[in-house]
Amino acid sequence: MSTTRQPLHNWVWPGVVFVVIAVILVMDWRLASIAAVWLIAWMINTILARNETTGASILVPVIFGLTLLTLWELAVRLFEVSPVILPAPTEIAVAFGANTSTLWADFVQTIIRGALVGYVIGCGAAFVTALAIDRSSFLERGLLPVGNFIAVLPIVGTAPIFVMWFGFGPSSKIAVVVAMVFFPMLINAVQGLKASEAMQRDLMHTYAANYWQSLIKLRLPTALPFLFNGLKICTTLALIGAIVAEFFGSPTVGMGFRIKIEVGRLAMDMVWAEITVAAIAGSGFYGLIALLERELTFWHPSQRRG
Repeated sequence: MSTTRQPLHNWVWPGVVFVVIAVILVMDWRLASIAAVWLIAWMINTILARNETTGASILVPVIFGLTLLTLWELAVRLFEVSPVILPAPTEIAVAFGANTSTLWADFVQTIIRGALVGYVIGCGAAFVTALAIDRSSFLERGLLPVGNFIAVLPIVGTAPIFVMWFGFGPSSKIAVVVAMVFFPMLINAVQGLKASEAMQRDLMHTYAANYWQSLIKLRLPTALPFLFNGLKICTTLALIGAIVAEFFGSPTVGMGFRIKIEVGRLAMDMVWAEITVAAIAGSGFYGLIALLERELTFWHPSQRRG
């Protein structure tokens, strides 16, 4: 007599409910409250995830993020965690609202004048260098190993050197960002320029296309997924490089400078406010590049839905 195996998801919810009931019975009421909020949010998101509408796809990550903030708030309040150890989200929000002018000045100094400028210069220089490497096997064999070596150098070791070379202004932060984004972008660009197939290149040769015609009409479109992969990686590296560089020398403004000063004052709510600005800026920057990638590489299998 054959038996049918129950799907795995039919056993998930009974197990979850059992675990939550055990937590409520065994642990104290504070953990029970946190577990109850987590369970309710999980049930709501599970129901919404089955709905394939656009509204549901937006609500799922929103509810997930709000749930994390709620759990964070409950844990800090119920267990009376010291603000020096971990401030509550509401305290961070108050510090954010009370210091918007300072946060904006730090954002402009670090993101706009440092990270963004260094990102454009570094990625642009990497792309031009990749074109030169594509034309010269000597450069490929000689430069890429050196680039891999420099790329693994720790930023905490190179940042003070750049500060000593270029001073405490934005120039040193730009130099650090250029050094961090150049070689990851270079490697992706070089690989992208090699992504076209031999049959496609032979077809362009049959049409009597020269190097630049083949580059523009075949190899660059084929390289776009690699180029955007490098651009997305470098968004995070640029932000990290600009902030860390300010720890080793900066004028009296900047996100890295502010974090260092506020940590010394034990004003952790302000530190987390700066981290929030960095997270929003980094997510927005990454999302902008991803949106541009979707528009320009709609033909690539990675962008197809369903």
